[in-house]
Amino acid sequence: MAAADLVAYVAKNLVDDPDSVVVEVHAEPDGTVIELHVAEGDMGKVIGRNGSVAKALRTLLKVMSAREGESISLDIT
Repeated sequence: MAAADLVAYVAKNLVDDPDSVVVEVHAEPDGTVIELHVAEGDMGKVIGRNGSVAKALRTLLKVMSAREGESISLDIT
């Protein structure tokens, strides 16, 4: 899925330990859920100050979901 690839690409370029980045895609009845797992020390970089990076990622996913016609959500753990 292109959305999961985008999330993985952005996350791997933000963190100090790109090998620890894991992206899982789950199909749910109300849409697709993308789970992003990063190392504990890199969590702040992926979320950003006041959630700015996470909000930007979710905005990109919202645009992609509008084009694909399905709901895509992002969970960062």
